[in-house]
Amino acid sequence: MSESGSREGAINRIRNYIDEGNFETELANRVAHRTESQKLPDSMPHLHKYLDTEMTPAFEAMGFTIKRYDNPIAGQAPALLATRIEDPSLPTVLGYGHGDVIRGLDDQWTKGDGPWVTARDGDRLYGRGTADNKAQHTMNMAAMRAVLEERGQLGFNAKFLIEMGEEAGSKGLAELVRANKPDFVADVFIASDGPRVTPERPTLSLGCRGAVNLDLVCDLREGGHHSGNWGGLLANPGIILAHAIATIVGPKGELLVDALKPPAMTASVRDVLDDIEIDGGESGPSIDTWWGEPDLTPPQRVYAANVFNVLAYSTGTPGRPVNAIPPKASANCQLRFVAGTDVDNIITVLQAHLDQAGFNMVKVTPPPAANDGMFKATRTEPDHPWAMFVRNSVQRSTNSKPAIVPSMGGSICNDIFTDDLDLPAIWLPHSYTSCSQHAPDEHVLMSVCRSALDVMTGLYWDIGAGDVPPRAA
Repeated sequence: MSESGSREGAINRIRNYIDEGNFETELANRVAHRTESQKLPDSMPHLHKYLDTEMTPAFEAMGFTIKRYDNPIAGQAPALLATRIEDPSLPTVLGYGHGDVIRGLDDQWTKGDGPWVTARDGDRLYGRGTADNKAQHTMNMAAMRAVLEERGQLGFNAKFLIEMGEEAGSKGLAELVRANKPDFVADVFIASDGPRVTPERPTLSLGCRGAVNLDLVCDLREGGHHSGNWGGLLANPGIILAHAIATIVGPKGELLVDALKPPAMTASVRDVLDDIEIDGGESGPSIDTWWGEPDLTPPQRVYAANVFNVLAYSTGTPGRPVNAIPPKASANCQLRFVAGTDVDNIITVLQAHLDQAGFNMVKVTPPPAANDGMFKATRTEPDHPWAMFVRNSVQRSTNSKPAIVPSMGGSICNDIFTDDLDLPAIWLPHSYTSCSQHAPDEHVLMSVCRSALDVMTGLYWDIGAGDVPPRAA
């Protein structure tokens, strides 16, 4: 392939894009769409309009062809795939973004003129969806455009998936991809969502922890009974349930059930986490260094360990207690787990543990809407050739070593790409931990955006330069 232009030229183009205000203008147009996927069906016209008026013309201007997909689950959000094939022999990069946002919370917004109008305050650019995820896919699209303008071609094949239902759980997306699998065939998945470990440090996230929710229920009898007349005679389910939970997780947050513990940490995972510090940001809470697995560092606890949490606990009449021994206690619990953990039989395993510990009156059950509480764990190994290629490209663009997170602490639909499409998956987040992404006053930092645009433009240029990992058979 003949080379025209230069890497530096492409990066200069993307710097002009942000310095001349084009990034803010483009993002403002996209933030203005009230794409609240949690308000279906009322928001459905806004979801379609975002694909029609923002994504389709932007991709078509870069020489992509567009295919729209209705969701296979009735009433759920649509998706779009933009495809540009320059040469079938070239590697194909699959990208991703989501154009939907969390509820606007208009009445709680304190910056500018509300969530649907971007507002600049120093380094911060406010607006619903700025951090999650409109700014992030806008930057990646702009970086591709800069490479096209400088080189005249990408030098690789590109596919870009935009879904409109991520904030509602990506319902139907896995079924959509499986039903149209040839459309999504690629060599590597590279996308952006979530925060960097610190604002100033570019980050590679190579997977995500999974999550499974379950209920622990101790239901002993019908109705409450006077605590004076029956106290000491009737077992208290609230106390029993508390002791049962104490056999699962210790007083400092450590897991006590072997079957819930993660597989041994690999050397490559341990190596990359030795280089990371946790920074909660200016408005984040202080880390409780004494909490969690005792032999692990804070980065290992959140990026490479399993954690059992109680999300809600109820017994009696909270907020309006009466002098009665309650008949029932329940706790909604969650296990966050890393790739390689066997959770297929978690309810059976946990019930057997409680029975053996003498708490057979406590039952383990799936919560209502169990499917909404289950996410798979995924991970691309840090020493995978594509992970190493991206790391080296980012280091070249920033002249500094990027942070590498084996599994982001939260969960996302990454298993669609790693399991269903069998791709190495690499996320380069362009936000930071204090961005208020699901709260009022969501924002991005312009300094992070400027860095991210350099990183993505350099990465797309390097992929197109041809010295990439060998293609799989």
